[in-house]
Amino acid sequence: MGKKVSPQPPYDDIESMSFEVRKPLSMPPPPRYYPPPPKPWFPWLMPLTFIANIAMFAFTMYQNNCPAVTGPRRCLFYPELGRFSFQPFQENPLLGPSINILKRYGALDRESVVEHGEGWRLISCIWLHAGVVHLLANMLSLLFVGIRLEQEFGFLRIGFLYLLSGFGGSLLSSLNINPVENPTISVGASGALFGLLGAMLSELITNWTIYSNKCAAMMSLILVIALNLAVGFVPHVDNSAHIGGFVSGFLLGFVLLMRPQFGYVNRKYIPAGSDVKRTAKHQCYQYFLLVLALGLLIFGYASGLRRLYSNKTAPRVFESNIF
Repeated sequence: MGKKVSPQPPYDDIESMSFEVRKPLSMPPPPRYYPPPPKPWFPWLMPLTFIANIAMFAFTMYQNNCPAVTGPRRCLFYPELGRFSFQPFQENPLLGPSINILKRYGALDRESVVEHGEGWRLISCIWLHAGVVHLLANMLSLLFVGIRLEQEFGFLRIGFLYLLSGFGGSLLSSLNINPVENPTISVGASGALFGLLGAMLSELITNWTIYSNKCAAMMSLILVIALNLAVGFVPHVDNSAHIGGFVSGFLLGFVLLMRPQFGYVNRKYIPAGSDVKRTAKHQCYQYFLLVLALGLLIFGYASGLRRLYSNKTAPRVFESNIF
């Protein structure tokens, strides 16, 4: 019998196969991770502030009761509005309550602040408005500017920014009021609103690297601010409150609205194995601007309060007002 030989496999080795399977020389790099965009905050504080200002104006008009105090024949729109009718145009051209009512419920009056220790008027005056025209102009600005900022930075930071800017505007306004030559009062949220505009400008500067159209954003914002400041030259407008609020908000923006720079990713958002080149959360110039702005802000508030309470004035008769 012949020798039994087992059949040879059709392929001697793997390389002789009609198709090749090659091992990769190295593993591919892990994918880079891009964090999702931050979720916008739900704005509730600025709409609530809007409602509070409207309610406060309605309350002052109710307490004003022009027909009972001034006489129905002199009140504007008396048959239609009744108790809520406006003071005579010669007394209040902005369609609102009387000066005495505004003063009673918290208008900024330098004599009351300094002589009677009513420092709360530096804050309460930003919730009062001299008339319908004054109220509508400020509330439109609040809705367009305040809600956008609250969506980006949250209610806590924007709330502090609004109140402290209003305080800065009231402080500068009280320093520029001459209670002897021209006794006046000041009301309105303009200082706080200009603070929001100033904060938008400083936010653009301190977060410069994350913006794409930098020059266009800067020029449009400066134009809006210039137009709003020009309104301060209209009669019965307290431009010192606008400037004080703008400067306060501009400095507060460096402190409260500083953002992480482009390329920074929080560790908790980085999945394991991802190739992410982490950069510093904030740049050195941001910290420098923060410290400088905070120092100037504290110095400005402290020196302003010292000047305000160091100048005692003699009692005077209240005559006119500033809006």
